[in-house]
Amino acid sequence: MRAVLQCVTEASCRVGGKVTGSIQNGLLILLGIAADDTADDLQWLSQKIAAMRIFSDDNELMNKSITDVGGRILLISQFTLFAQTKKGNRPSFIRAAKPDVAIPLYEQMITMLGALTNTIVETGIFGADMKISLVNDGPVTIILDTHDRDKH
Repeated sequence: MRAVLQCVTEASCRVGGKVTGSIQNGLLILLGIAADDTADDLQWLSQKIAAMRIFSDDNELMNKSITDVGGRILLISQFTLFAQTKKGNRPSFIRAAKPDVAIPLYEQMITMLGALTNTIVETGIFGADMKISLVNDGPVTIILDTHDRDKH
């Protein structure tokens, strides 16, 4: 699994002109699920996201988590995070999970992040053509990959 975390002052998702999710002050998370991802990847990543200290404290140091600041989450499915671009000019998405694997893990991530952060997780619509708007705060953008968790 890969996640791109962006601290935002506001973010929203529209599908067909209708807002499907909208937040103020929190995290916009783009989530890519690989074909070989498991419940262990989901558990590790959700706990890592909830504990990440990437929000500023009173001294403008990144010392606070999403829970510490009472922030909200907008979670967007993003299979293109697994684009392979070594050959040619058209990306391959062969590593991305198919919907029968990705949808249940995405839905579990929504539930798990909500429980870990004690907030409602706003979302896009899985597989839809989404229009994402955001105001990146900082800007702070962090990339997490569960395949990197065992590396030093």
